Amino acid sequence: MIKILKSGDSLPQRSEEKERDVNAAVAAIIADVRQRGDTALLEYGKRFDCPELTALQVSEQEIENACAQVDERVMSALKKAAANIRAFHNLQKRDGFMIEKDGITLGQRILPVDRAGIYVPGGTACYPSTVLMDAIPASVAGVSEIVMATPAQKDGTILPEVLAAAKLAGVTKIFKMGGAQAIAALAYGTESVPAVDKIVGPGNVYVATAKRMVFGKVGIDMIAGPSEILIIADSGADPKVVAADMLSQAEHDVLASAMLITDSEQLAQAVSAQLEEQIPQLPRADICRRSIDDNSFIMVESSIEKAIELSNSIAPEHLELCIRDPFSVLDMVKHAGSIFMGYNAPEALGDYLAGPNHTLPTSGTARFSSPLSVDDFIKKSSVTYYSKAALLSVAADIDAIARREGLQAHAKSATVRFEEA
Repeated sequence: MIKILKSGDSLPQRSEEKERDVNAAVAAIIADVRQRGDTALLEYGKRFDCPELTALQVSEQEIENACAQVDERVMSALKKAAANIRAFHNLQKRDGFMIEKDGITLGQRILPVDRAGIYVPGGTACYPSTVLMDAIPASVAGVSEIVMATPAQKDGTILPEVLAAAKLAGVTKIFKMGGAQAIAALAYGTESVPAVDKIVGPGNVYVATAKRMVFGKVGIDMIAGPSEILIIADSGADPKVVAADMLSQAEHDVLASAMLITDSEQLAQAVSAQLEEQIPQLPRADICRRSIDDNSFIMVESSIEKAIELSNSIAPEHLELCIRDPFSVLDMVKHAGSIFMGYNAPEALGDYLAGPNHTLPTSGTARFSSPLSVDDFIKKSSVTYYSKAALLSVAADIDAIARREGLQAHAKSATVRFEEA
């Protein structure tokens, strides 16, 4: 049964994936892929995914066949989701600038990375929403080549919905590869897999460790921890709805956290009872049970304002303001990955359809990081131009600072242009 805490009680420690010493194994896989390329990828694919795997790249015919197999209702929903995600992320695009005055031009250019890598967990898992959320921002940013890696099923295929989502999102190449070996291939390239500039997407501890190890050679989005939701609810919230929203995260993983902070003791007790009623009805009841019992809590606070203060210290991945007037307190929220407002905005809305990205900072990293966005797929360059007269007007200043730093060559580079021949 979920823990019910009172104001002032210590919060439970955040759930963390148990540390496993996978560093040596991942380092060996990366080295192997760098040395043996496609041969290594095929061997790992046969060992972990499909014993009969013969080809790494998904063909155009496979993609067309997959799209034809997707249920019409699902395809319609994927198209609607893709349109919403694209529309939202289009608003994130920005232009560079140039400023000209007195012989000086200063500016900033904004350009997309050349090639992005999208990792999508696969095998028995089916995550077309992850494909849309990770690939569409890259497409909107103007990335010319989007390379997707996902493990094959036992029969050597990729689930049709995943391939259909990839086509909708603008993915240009798809490879049947998973785990640390896929991250290595995306980072360093092989005979068939092009090396990318940035890798995004969730994965298990091997994927996360590989992303850490290749960071610097390529960019990465973030290292995702267990999923989490924090709901702030007042007495007007429906306990059945609040419990359902908590379980929508609890079913992800036994390490997932579902947290409720409320100013109503009555609601707290009612939600606890609803959790006990709803958990046995779910297909993933065993996972929900462990998540709720081990990593979740309900806290009764003295006010909604106090609840938000506590939320800011937690910096949750998903925050639901399940209260009568959420906009009145929105400015108080300082740290949260994605914020869902009011009684009718379940977190699942953000997972699938609304448009904002569902790849979010976890484990308190919302204090300093942001949801995946168009910004993750761009880079900025500064532009500086000075006329000779403009440089002369500041050459003495450059000389003074450079000499104070002991860098005479820096000073000389500014003053040499004005020395007598």
